[in-house]
Amino acid sequence: MTSTDVEEIGTDPATLGELYRRMRLIRRFEERASVLYRDSQIPGFLHLSIGQEATAVGACWPLDDRDVITSTHRGHGHCIAKGLDVTEMFAELMGRETGTNRGRGGSMHIADPRKGIFGANGIVAAGLPIAAGAATAARLRGTGGVVVAFFGDGAVGQGMFHEAVNLAAVWDLPVIFFCENNHYAEFSPESDQHRASLADRARGYGIGYAHVDGNDVLAVAQAASRLVRDLRTGAGPVLLEAETYRWHGHYEGDPERYRDTAEVDTAKTGDPLLVLARRMEPEQVATIDRDIDEQIEKAVATASAAPEPDPETLYHYVTSPREAVAEPPEPAGEIFRTMDAVHEALDHELGHDPDVFVAGIDVGAGGNVFGLTRGLAAKYPGRVRDTPISESAVIGTAVGAAMAGLRPVVEVMYLDFIGVCLDQIMNQAAKMRFMSGGAVSMPLVIRTQFGAGRSSGSQHSQSLEALLAHIPGLTVVMPSTPADTYGLLRSAIRDPNPVVFIENRLLYGRKGPRPAPDALIPLGKAAVRRQGTDVTLVSYSKMVHNCLTAAEQLAGEGISVEVIDLRTIAPLDYETVLGSLAKTNRLVIAHEAVTPFGVGAELAAAAVREGFWTLDAPVIRVGAQPTPAPYAPSLERAWLPDVERIAAAVRESASA
Repeated sequence: MTSTDVEEIGTDPATLGELYRRMRLIRRFEERASVLYRDSQIPGFLHLSIGQEATAVGACWPLDDRDVITSTHRGHGHCIAKGLDVTEMFAELMGRETGTNRGRGGSMHIADPRKGIFGANGIVAAGLPIAAGAATAARLRGTGGVVVAFFGDGAVGQGMFHEAVNLAAVWDLPVIFFCENNHYAEFSPESDQHRASLADRARGYGIGYAHVDGNDVLAVAQAASRLVRDLRTGAGPVLLEAETYRWHGHYEGDPERYRDTAEVDTAKTGDPLLVLARRMEPEQVATIDRDIDEQIEKAVATASAAPEPDPETLYHYVTSPREAVAEPPEPAGEIFRTMDAVHEALDHELGHDPDVFVAGIDVGAGGNVFGLTRGLAAKYPGRVRDTPISESAVIGTAVGAAMAGLRPVVEVMYLDFIGVCLDQIMNQAAKMRFMSGGAVSMPLVIRTQFGAGRSSGSQHSQSLEALLAHIPGLTVVMPSTPADTYGLLRSAIRDPNPVVFIENRLLYGRKGPRPAPDALIPLGKAAVRRQGTDVTLVSYSKMVHNCLTAAEQLAGEGISVEVIDLRTIAPLDYETVLGSLAKTNRLVIAHEAVTPFGVGAELAAAAVREGFWTLDAPVIRVGAQPTPAPYAPSLERAWLPDVERIAAAVRESASA
């Protein structure tokens, strides 16, 4: 059936047979997976959707290649209903190289973005903001594409549910938020989790609501088809609730002490396969059953014979290969500010690539809290978008849009706020390429800013780059000059990987020569800001300028300091740092972040391991004191490293 045949779901034998075949394929896949798990042929967690086949098949019935689904940790049925190959799925569950995701994802993360399957998800409700991003891409491209975002009733308690639905409502996105209400959130009954109905919630968000019997695949397909038709012609998001029931426990091995067998047995009388089979000829049902059994057994045999991934491929798919970028000439244009560099880089990429869009809190009409995006919303209508104050939805939207092929640049107003959206950064953006076995790239940029020294207090002053750099898959950039800000931001937007671009707000007014409009700065490459022979001094962002001032003072004392600006924190340019260490034999690292467990610790470890035989003195780290950022100016001055502390550390190193 195609997405145009939505007025009525036919009851002819061919239609009924196809609906039944899809449900039977899911049922047998899940039953066989249960046995494989029992026999230790599936090594990881397994959450089965037996009893819920009608919701998956009915919801996906009107979808085509334009359309996207996001799923849950109980997502096999959704993937099969959208067309995923069961042989590859079995191989994935078994951890084989021929699996859907080359054995990198497993059951909870199975996905194929090339088929519009943006992934099962091990984090409850995390797929909903991603769905908003996929729907944003569909809306911006005008393809008529629709997104179905599956979630369970337990996900309603998550903040990401609220953020995603609210954003979709505000942006009028083509999303069906499809609740498979099986009445249990893990072990807890629905009545213990919520007090408001989904119908009431939908009214609160100002979106449509529909309810359907989730055991009747015809009813589900009819409802989904009607909603898809409306969304393709411009309607806004809708919440569709399908009541169903899962026959197995929350996970395989669940003792199910929270419900009795009588309840399960009663629920099984509404078996969606039997409900549909009663409308069909017994001979047709029997034929389909035999064909599916044969298909499943063949798939299991093929998957079982497949090899495991070679350990030498462990590092594959962590990041996408990035194009080589040559270091540009020294900038020689008129003087401009760092804030101008941010604006001009965004303007350049918006103007040259229609897949780029900018989103964030007050980045549109307000032009950003610092005025960095002022005027861009008017210049690029629809592509510079204000969002609600919903950081998880903002980052999730970037993830979904990037999976759909756009290049989103989203803003988190302060670096301190990444805590409220860390899942979408850490578990979604950073891992999606790896978990999909390289099936997707993640070209997105998260712009944010930090900067202590102006009594902004403990929740607006933190330098948290080490936290982000510790997450494999993320690129973390922290420029120090206006020219580098321009070139690095443009490179970040063009990069196929998720980049967190951290600006220091105290540098926004700093001036320097403007680079050429086509200037790009290579990611992952440090810059030597001052040549020296006695001590290597490494820093980044605003602290680089303190280091240069200290180096100038120390030159008058006869100490020659080589100053290195990392520019990119992850990946670190060990080569440049260790090369300088081999020349000076001494290393000092200065950063605004607290000293313990920071970038300085990582460089010190590298120096001791790879540069041990060139060290003539202990590595010294200079950073903020290990306390939250204080508010009082006297305490903040004592907390932050300054020029004198840096100079003292260099003197100590030089005299050791």
